Amino acid sequence: MSTASDALFKKLANDLGVEFSEEIRAVPHYEVSVEHDGILYVSGQIPRIRGAVAVAGRVGAEISREEARHAARICVVKALAIVRQAAGGDLSRVKQILRMTVYVQSAPNFTEHSEVADAASDILYTVFQPGGGHTRTTVGVAQLPKNAAVEIDMIVALGDREAGSSTF
Repeated sequence: MSTASDALFKKLANDLGVEFSEEIRAVPHYEVSVEHDGILYVSGQIPRIRGAVAVAGRVGAEISREEARHAARICVVKALAIVRQAAGGDLSRVKQILRMTVYVQSAPNFTEHSEVADAASDILYTVFQPGGGHTRTTVGVAQLPKNAAVEIDMIVALGDREAGSSTF
């Protein structure tokens, strides 16, 4: 991907109020990402901004579909920040987004999970045209960590490192 992808990512992160001034790390016993044979596996990301969950609750009960779509945007931008971090400081190594799984904490009668996930897919298409096409599963769940409305994980194909990678 070009530096245009990186610029789009930075703009989207800024628009959502998400900043990544330091390395994103997991707590002990798991990693935020693992790369194996050019495939990057990104751990689930909830819509946390500056240490607090920005959108919490059950979609279709306490949280509207639009609020959940906002949460999905934050989650995917956080996941992309981890991809960027693992890829050496920019998104130029991303060859293809292979898969995204979107978990929606939802009320029993809520059935618009795919519409929530579309908000995250839109960001991937915007940032990685034409490599933003991806497979996707969207699942309604009873609970998510920290009462988050949405959680997203991803699998990404990476190319070789390029010399002179930038930093965020």
